[in-house]
Amino acid sequence: MNKDEFKNNRHLKIQVITLSDRASRGEYADLSGPEIIRFLDEYFTEKGWQFSIDALIIPDDAERLEKELLQAKENKTDILITTGGTGIGPRDFTPEVVNKVLDKEIPGIMENIRMKFGQKVPNALLSRGVAGVMGETQVYSLPGSVKAVREYMGEILKTLEHLIYMLHGIDTHKKHK
Repeated sequence: MNKDEFKNNRHLKIQVITLSDRASRGEYADLSGPEIIRFLDEYFTEKGWQFSIDALIIPDDAERLEKELLQAKENKTDILITTGGTGIGPRDFTPEVVNKVLDKEIPGIMENIRMKFGQKVPNALLSRGVAGVMGETQVYSLPGSVKAVREYMGEILKTLEHLIYMLHGIDTHKKHK
């Protein structure tokens, strides 16, 4: 199957999980999850993909996050993005949980983002977001701030489509004679 056949016959399943005790209790509105959804909706609509996006807000609960990640893998979710819990605070555990279930980490994506934005704002270097693959699911863990989400998504989208094809064995490289 070539990339056009794959794209035209594939309905992408996307999930966004916000980790926040306060947002899950309704104490304030989740802003970072909807911002991720906005980026994904614009991107995949412009690219002409068929897709659906499910959003979930959960408390800062490592066991619950692991359960949701494994369920996404079982359901063959194509892309899963978490927001929140990537810092160094006592309730920040997202990278540890995500790394536990990844089959392959893709360190270059997040390293590039930290270096790019850490040049201007050194505190960006404290983010511990990760990217990788579990089964056929791409996973990205982003910080919980809307500003950081915008920065991360701008960089993630640069490789997202190519990663989808690679993950499903679709050769998009031009053959040289």
